[in-house]
Amino acid sequence: MTTWRFVGKSLPRSEDRRLLSGLGRYTADLVAPDACRLFIVRSPHAAARIAGIDAGVAAAMPGVRLVLTPDDPDLMRLGDFTSRVSRLTPDGTPNFVPSYRSLSVGAARFVGDAVAAIVADTLAQAKDAAEALAIGWQPLPAVTDLRAAVAAGAPEVWAEAPGNVCFLHDQGPATEVEHAIAGARHRVSITYPISRVIAAPMETRAALAHWDAAEERFTLTAPLQNPHFIREEYAERVLGIPGHRLRVIAPDVGGAFGLKESPFPEYGLALIAARRIGRDVLWVGERSESFIADHHARDMHSSVTLALDEDGIFQALRIETLANLGAYLSWNGVHVPTNNLGGLSGVYRCRRIHARVRGVFTHTPPTSPYRGAGRPEATYAIERAIDLAAVRLGIDRVELRRRNLIAPEQMPWATGFVFTYDSGEFERNMDDALALADWRGVEARRADAQARGKLLGIGVANAIEIANGPVTGPFTESADVSFDATGAATVTLGVHSQGQGHLITFAQIAADLLSLAPEEIRVRFGDTEQIEHGTGTFGSRSVVAGGAALARAAEGIVARGRRIAAAAFECAENDVGFDADGFHVIGTDRRLSTREVARLAFRLPPGAIGGLGLSEKVIVAPDGPSFPNGCHVCEVEIDPETGLWEITRYTVVDDVGRVINPKLVKGQIHGGVAQGVGQILGEAIRYDAAGQCLSGSFLDYQMPRAADLPFIACKSNEVPTTMNPLGAKGAGEAGTVGALVVVVNALADALAPLGIDHVDMPATPERLWRAIRQARAA
Repeated sequence: MTTWRFVGKSLPRSEDRRLLSGLGRYTADLVAPDACRLFIVRSPHAAARIAGIDAGVAAAMPGVRLVLTPDDPDLMRLGDFTSRVSRLTPDGTPNFVPSYRSLSVGAARFVGDAVAAIVADTLAQAKDAAEALAIGWQPLPAVTDLRAAVAAGAPEVWAEAPGNVCFLHDQGPATEVEHAIAGARHRVSITYPISRVIAAPMETRAALAHWDAAEERFTLTAPLQNPHFIREEYAERVLGIPGHRLRVIAPDVGGAFGLKESPFPEYGLALIAARRIGRDVLWVGERSESFIADHHARDMHSSVTLALDEDGIFQALRIETLANLGAYLSWNGVHVPTNNLGGLSGVYRCRRIHARVRGVFTHTPPTSPYRGAGRPEATYAIERAIDLAAVRLGIDRVELRRRNLIAPEQMPWATGFVFTYDSGEFERNMDDALALADWRGVEARRADAQARGKLLGIGVANAIEIANGPVTGPFTESADVSFDATGAATVTLGVHSQGQGHLITFAQIAADLLSLAPEEIRVRFGDTEQIEHGTGTFGSRSVVAGGAALARAAEGIVARGRRIAAAAFECAENDVGFDADGFHVIGTDRRLSTREVARLAFRLPPGAIGGLGLSEKVIVAPDGPSFPNGCHVCEVEIDPETGLWEITRYTVVDDVGRVINPKLVKGQIHGGVAQGVGQILGEAIRYDAAGQCLSGSFLDYQMPRAADLPFIACKSNEVPTTMNPLGAKGAGEAGTVGALVVVVNALADALAPLGIDHVDMPATPERLWRAIRQARAA
């Protein structure tokens, strides 16, 4: 059994000194002096035919090296982007997958759709040339609103998708659920939107393309979550070349949140341009571009019904959802609204669940995963329904949850709806969170707030999610542990880091598994030339999957190390032990450190012990998914005269399995909470009737600020999973999964004395002010 010396300790992040002192290596920092700049010409119309593009004047302008239009021979040979998940249409056939190309052919389908590309010596020259392009626009009617898109007579985004419906997905026993709802003593229903948001990472999307004419080989450098998938997508599907002719490098990444796992048009355009002009080509997305051209997220509209018996025991849950897919299907666009529906079960005993999801095309950018990717939406559905049921049945909110919680002794628990939980102590999470939040003292604080003219509310929400769950199959991951002749260790992983602190996290794991110190280990990732396979970082999977691969590789290192040590000790291999100090002859004081054994591995006689060196490379899949879970408690105060509100307390108790680095886990929880809170506070992408984006800058798109968040009290309830050797469950998305709903629950509790039982997101002061005025008038 491993003795954890470093796992579980809050060691400082390895990369912070470099990043904070300006020594980060982001994509735009790696540009050669003679690199050209790429500028994308984008549609100003949400829907329009393109009668033609005259590039003659633009191509002749100073500094212009290349103008790419949809009819360019190189671009016409490029393949479409992949839609990884397929569902069925209402008539039972596979869903329509639109042609999603580097440049739109014949028509534009959202404001920001890429229609031409210009490469010039400078960005200013490229922008000037873009103004000279003559494009024959023929504007068409557009639809951006989700519900309007499925209304009779709505403009169709694609003729192949009548009524703008891409798919109709049913999951769960529909008839059984309907009967249970019809026969239940109590039923509560709620209809609500999940607002459309953007990821808005600090580092926008970017691409640096290089063409090596001697080797006939591309190199793409970009801030990516999954460089190996991008290599496969662009080499095999888009460029049509063998994989070894495309190297993909993801250097430092300034935030991702799901946005940077998808292929985008700019990457392929930069590669083609670099080959054509024989110079490196750089594209860096401007912030105004990101609002209209990045993939967006969420944007759903749901109706939920929860049925209960006379004792408040859950009998059935039904949800019907419209999901906005945008104008094209992103890599995981269909995945988001359909593949994480298992979260509707929550942490409760409710085996009858039916979900129906309609995927809808609109004249908007494609939607793709964003921190949580369907998990927060599922938790929102069950936890809002529970709060409404508690109010209408006159049962305490906590008590109603307690009556329906899955108990630890019932594990493993098959929910009857997609998921089987292997472990968890859900009631303990809730009790710890309530105690830490001083739930019992809320009435005194409510009275104090009332004396100050404020409305105080408190909300609770239990959250659970799946980590490292499959999309179309098990997600494998790779790890390569190697020692050089000096005994120095390098760990190369297929996962990546976008700010999570993976360098120290994996160094801690490797140090314990290999009997080294974290500072003795170099951790690398993000380069397809350094490791052949990787799935990447998303879905709270890095430590779950990457850690499992690292543990398996470490086992191989230790096994070979025993053989080498046995040769050095001149004893039997079975007489060699391994512990926190390295290798030793059992029952004696004869020892060799791991580094000493590694050096010996390069001095063996030829052919001895299977060859020279000490390294191990593995590709593994964890035994199954894990299920991070927890409880959130939020307290708010509302000024009823203005609608202004603030969060005064926030508490999280999370079970993310074995905690590798408590400080980093707490940082992930804080960041996730901030993103969930931001969506409730005001984050929302809005369009006018013509499809123009009305929230196209941070002046109009309300990001959360430091002042919007109080101190966030966090506590870990470690219940290790059995699905991977580390017992880790994942922490990256946990904060967002619970935050989205608990804030709304708290707001509804504050407004309850006025007869208001729900408020839609984003809960802006204006929206609250109007709701309060309407309630008082009624």
